[in-house]
Amino acid sequence: MLVKLAWRNLWRQKRRTVLTASALALALALSLFMRCLQEGSYANNIENAARFYTGLIQIQHPEFSDSQSIDDLLPANGQFIAAAKNHPNIERILPRIESFALAAAGDKSKGVMVMGVLPELEDDYSNIAGKLSEGAFLSTDDKQVLIGEGLARFLELQVGDEIILYGQGYRGQTAAGLYPVKGILDFPMPQLDNQLVYMPLALAKTLYSTEQQITAWVLHTRYLSELPQTVAELAEDYAGQANVRDWQDLSPEMAQQILMDKAGGIIMMYLLYGVVGFGLFATLLMMTLERQREFGVMLATGLLRKRLIALIGIESLFIALLGVVIGLVIAAPFLIWFYYNPIVLTGETAEMILEMGWDPVLPVLLEPWLFVNQITIVLGLLLLCMLYPMWRVYRLDLVSALKGGGHAG
Repeated sequence: MLVKLAWRNLWRQKRRTVLTASALALALALSLFMRCLQEGSYANNIENAARFYTGLIQIQHPEFSDSQSIDDLLPANGQFIAAAKNHPNIERILPRIESFALAAAGDKSKGVMVMGVLPELEDDYSNIAGKLSEGAFLSTDDKQVLIGEGLARFLELQVGDEIILYGQGYRGQTAAGLYPVKGILDFPMPQLDNQLVYMPLALAKTLYSTEQQITAWVLHTRYLSELPQTVAELAEDYAGQANVRDWQDLSPEMAQQILMDKAGGIIMMYLLYGVVGFGLFATLLMMTLERQREFGVMLATGLLRKRLIALIGIESLFIALLGVVIGLVIAAPFLIWFYYNPIVLTGETAEMILEMGWDPVLPVLLEPWLFVNQITIVLGLLLLCMLYPMWRVYRLDLVSALKGGGHAG
């Protein structure tokens, strides 16, 4: 009965109902677009950083995160990595050797990060071959290396030139070698472009004398949203054997940058909801005050106050649901379009973002939790705005309400 009566009451003042629902719909549509764009940008940059460098997860020796020593290694065999391989959320597994060396050519030298990889797997994962600006990509049995453009400029190297790598190998052995440059890579992240040297994993094992051991197993998940749970489960599987680290632990600067940017976006979103909330509160309050005579008649005919409040609550819920539906109808086409056609930045903005190590595109993330989160906020906002009007109705003076007095509450 109350539901039917509430629905009829809504359409007695169609303009008021539509305007109130439209305000909620606009807030929901704008906040959804902003949050989906924001989270999409974060996911894209996390994926880029992971694929080009750290991976989403790394399994390392328990001491490696502190020591960064080539002496802290893990077995490079299937038995050790079986637990990760059997995990349902792990999509890719790549063995790597990561260590430091002094690179030299002519009279110049520079500290570099040497990364030993399986070329085919690594290219399939991060499309490194697509970053080649000169030369050719590596093969598994190559005795050559790839270097970043920034490093090539600093050492004045070209394809076919030789680079000397000198460092410390496993258990104090000397790691030294002379390697031809097979290709030059143009990385989107300057910190990699200026110091990274790629070589086949077998060649890196020979350089650092690690035999059948590596510094890290790099893992990539199927679903980024399930990353924390995956890390926790792998940590249990490898307890006492290895340290399981996610991208936030591996790249704390990026994690902090994303956290600060996310905080700013959330503040802007709540400011938007605040502006809409004031308008919604005023509308609901006026809707309540102008119906005092109606409420007085309903109470005089025997309707309980708690049922009257329930009636107002149902009306408000209908308005909220109408606003949610309109908001989703408005936002969905735009979100779907930009999901398949992400915004590509150009000009100085793109150059600035590239210098920060970010990819200059603005993709949209479509995840159920984003929609649930924003709809929950809309319903919570409506409930907050309804508290005072409901309190006024609860304290309604019956005689003054029937007379149409302005102070019936």
